[in-house]
Amino acid sequence: MKFIVYDIEATCWEGRPPGMVQETLEIGACALNSYGQVTGSFSRLIKPVLHPRMSHFCQNLTKIPQAEVNRARDFRRVAEEFMDWIGVEEEDYLLASWGSFDPEQLRADCRLHRMEDYWLDPHINLKAQYREIRKLPKKRGLKSAVKHEGFFWEGPEHRALPDAENTVKIFQALIDVWRY
Repeated sequence: MKFIVYDIEATCWEGRPPGMVQETLEIGACALNSYGQVTGSFSRLIKPVLHPRMSHFCQNLTKIPQAEVNRARDFRRVAEEFMDWIGVEEEDYLLASWGSFDPEQLRADCRLHRMEDYWLDPHINLKAQYREIRKLPKKRGLKSAVKHEGFFWEGPEHRALPDAENTVKIFQALIDVWRY
């Protein structure tokens, strides 16, 4: 079994104005073998179609330059590259993300681009399971969980690949405990 620990970044606005539909801006992922060893990584920006101009808030949060988004490929093409990288048709895999936002947003983008979303299963919500495993009163943010597990945060926050790489630290530490 191959594990795919991933993170996405999406278009965003301060205060989430009504009528503004989020789209995936970036996918970052790490592939791990059944022993929890990282065997590769994936990182792509995506050009949104509904709101191709990133809000000032989103640019400040993610530090993703608008010029790079302008040069990025569309969701369909990046999703197909991601599926190929995962090996959706060739081998067993399990997707894992910190929370439910990531798979929900990818499903929304699949609907928007009239793509099938079968490849998003099976998936585990590491944030919810982490809360149960550590018997926490409420869910913990990724950066806080990384710190509480004794690791240092590496790389910029709110960028897909660094967020995925930091999630991997927790995934590896609890590899024998996750339910899937």
